[in-house]
Amino acid sequence: MSGLGEVSEGARAILRELSRVVVGYDEELKLVLAALVAGGHVLLEGVPGVAKTTMAKGLARLLGLDGLETTLDGAPFRGWSRVQFTPDLLPSDVTGSLVFNPATREFEPRFGPVFCYLLLADEINRAIPRTQSALLQAMQEREVTIGGRTYRLEDLDRGKFFFVIATQNPVEQEGTYPLPEAQLDRFLMRVIVGYPSSMEVEKEVYRLHLYRATEPIEDLEPVVEPGWAARARVAVAREVKVPEHVLEVAVRLVRLTRPEVYEPISRYFELGASPRAGISLLKAAKAYAALEGRDEVRLEDLEAVAFPVLNHRLLPNTESVVELSVSGRRFTARYEVVKEGLYKALNEAKKS
Repeated sequence: MSGLGEVSEGARAILRELSRVVVGYDEELKLVLAALVAGGHVLLEGVPGVAKTTMAKGLARLLGLDGLETTLDGAPFRGWSRVQFTPDLLPSDVTGSLVFNPATREFEPRFGPVFCYLLLADEINRAIPRTQSALLQAMQEREVTIGGRTYRLEDLDRGKFFFVIATQNPVEQEGTYPLPEAQLDRFLMRVIVGYPSSMEVEKEVYRLHLYRATEPIEDLEPVVEPGWAARARVAVAREVKVPEHVLEVAVRLVRLTRPEVYEPISRYFELGASPRAGISLLKAAKAYAALEGRDEVRLEDLEAVAFPVLNHRLLPNTESVVELSVSGRRFTARYEVVKEGLYKALNEAKKS
């Protein structure tokens, strides 16, 4: 089977099984998987109780990461780790540190939970900025330094990938340290996980749990092996093409989010997207196309990933956000301003 054939077949199996235990969030699940095969990380933002953590744990099971143990450059790696971020969490609690061994009278490395394939950073905005920075450095550089020695976190040739799924609650403000824009930029996507879309969908969620003594994800079995994600990333990068007209629209879209380039957009944005945001947009669009079983990006792929890739890289107009907040939409005002601005920029970018 060709590289992209394996990608789409594995993706279909993962999404089919995951949608059985995470009901009503098919598009959000697809975006998380697209972030994985694009080689990025994802931030899930939503109120408590909308299955953000379940998405991550379910994906780990389907990728065959439960109970997995391996080594890379002498460092031990687990299949997946979960870190509950709290204000007293230190950088060494995430990355590891040197500890003194009385028997050998030498310092030895103690490897932290970041040494894994998939890291679930739960409620990341509860940790102090210093701890957030330690994790985000690992995300960007794909390596960790302990006691003067640097350890790699991934080796795609050996099937070892490193993927972070972070969660945060947008409502609570007490005891939180919001991620600055520069740190948010390290996430390929911020996926907004809202309430169930309809009463029928919510009833399905309730039915799923009515007669169970355990969580539904306990029933999930691996449908691919861990190396699938590493091979998928390589296949997407090398084999999915971006036609010139799609590249043109992507570049125009990114540039049109900048008020100094397109003055009308200043009603929505105070700060536009950077070139890195544009690169991330195209990587995500390539991954999204591959999940659909195609080797070429279409405009609809670009449109599907534009909001999750760009929503955390744009600084919305404060007056517009306040205007919506006053009207009773305090918790969604930022999203709505960004979405409306992106819709306007995208329509303008598609004009010949």
